[in-house]
Amino acid sequence: MSTAAEPTYESTHSALWHGFADMGAVTSGGPFVVSRGDGAYIWDREGNKYLDATAGLWFTNVGHGRREIADAVATQLGSLAHYSNFGDFVPETTLALAERLGEIAPVAGSKIFFTSGGSDSIDTAAKLARRYWHEAGKPDKKLIVGRQKAYHGMHVAGTALAGIPVNRENYGELMPDARTVAWDDAKSLLALIEEVGADKIAAFFCEPIIGAGGIYLPPEGYLQEVRQICRDNDVLFVADEVVTGFGRIGGSWFASTRFDLQPDLMTTAKGLTSGYVPMGAVFIAPHIAEPFFAGGVWWRHGYTYGGHAGAAAAAMATLDIMERENLLQESARLEASLHTHLAPLAAHPRVQEIRSGLGAVAAVQLVDPAEALPFVKTLREHGVSGRAAGQGAMQISPSFVMTDAEVEELAGRILSALG
Repeated sequence: MSTAAEPTYESTHSALWHGFADMGAVTSGGPFVVSRGDGAYIWDREGNKYLDATAGLWFTNVGHGRREIADAVATQLGSLAHYSNFGDFVPETTLALAERLGEIAPVAGSKIFFTSGGSDSIDTAAKLARRYWHEAGKPDKKLIVGRQKAYHGMHVAGTALAGIPVNRENYGELMPDARTVAWDDAKSLLALIEEVGADKIAAFFCEPIIGAGGIYLPPEGYLQEVRQICRDNDVLFVADEVVTGFGRIGGSWFASTRFDLQPDLMTTAKGLTSGYVPMGAVFIAPHIAEPFFAGGVWWRHGYTYGGHAGAAAAAMATLDIMERENLLQESARLEASLHTHLAPLAAHPRVQEIRSGLGAVAAVQLVDPAEALPFVKTLREHGVSGRAAGQGAMQISPSFVMTDAEVEELAGRILSALG
């Protein structure tokens, strides 16, 4: 009796539809299959080793291969995988994580609303901002405002809010009550407020460092100025720290802490579990939570896997590692190291500029944006796993465990790839 042959990888790989991809190109060239990781390195399925320049997708802050996190998740799943957080239910580990996050929140007394990831966190914040104003007796405050170049995930609100037009193309109008202002000019926010009226604007969403839109650091004083404009005009300030949260900014848990932004709402994900398990969280300042905690108000919103017990265990283990290994300080070290070792690349004729000097994040901006995607594959030939962002920028956002020697090696390999 014959048995069917085991399907080969080549015959089955096209079943996967990749995110943010030209699937024709992926199918013709084949995917880059990552098999394992350890520290600041990953390996492909052929056994080739690469420096991970991006910590996955901004998230592997504590490095790859942390058995401690895997074991914490396995232990949790063995006792209780998950249970609903709706109504008055909550898994014990999820409750403990909420208390722990409250202790490091940039606004004392913040409440924590768990989601399944960054896009969920953004949609949660957008809905909550509007609902808050309804409860505050100002139901006309519905408009949400973002910035050019900004990225806020790919749910409907985040897509409509963000400042990357190509991500909104060919979907029709996703959300009419969304507007975009200049990414680097606080006065443009003020001009919009004067144009439409503060009584119509619910919230301003702000990435402390623009991430997927190209890695742009805020101009000197910009964050403080837009924060004050929001205060002066009764507009909620939402800090999108999906990328910058949990140490990426260098030296502090959050950019909101480092810059004393005191956000009304703060969205997080990625570094919360270091990417080991999907999870997000929205930090909600006490004055925003108050109408909902006074009694009699239902906020009909939530996610089946928000606050997943296994993810909560991963987050607790991640925070343990961050604290025990002083990774906030290591991120600050990387801030200086990236700036030092990447700066010389600016002299290369194919490089327009290097953007660095704030947190464990940097960009190598190519002169010709069309070279960015091909250059990602060239980097692999030189032992670097990288990613293009914005208009021709190479994203650099390593794990906090990357050493100065490895940063120097990374810069050298990028230089070799530039030719």
